[in-house]
Amino acid sequence: MMRNHYRKLLSLSALTIALAGAGNNAQAAGPKVIDITAKRFGFTPDQVVLKKAETVTLRLHSEDVTHGFSMRKLKIDTEVEAGKTADVTITPDTAGSYTTICDHLCGANHGNMKMTIVVE
Repeated sequence: MMRNHYRKLLSLSALTIALAGAGNNAQAAGPKVIDITAKRFGFTPDQVVLKKAETVTLRLHSEDVTHGFSMRKLKIDTEVEAGKTADVTITPDTAGSYTTICDHLCGANHGNMKMTIVVE
């Protein structure tokens, strides 16, 4: 009788540890990452779709020169240097379509360097 009690106790302990570990792995994974490449005179992709209240990391890469990445309503204001990467983590709270711009002069067609972030 005691043997069955210990087996149940061990099984319950193993299940508790497994569930606790699963929760830690979900937290350790962090937010979804979206890669965005900046290159004269555009962003690739030129549009991303995000979910309202979902935390995401925008991982910016620059292939050529320093580029800015700015959208005030989404509290984005960063730069990424040539050959480097910069992460911006956001949690959009308002649905809409937002135009994100390069706010560092990067050449003659700089004014056309935009991308769209859609929050659903």
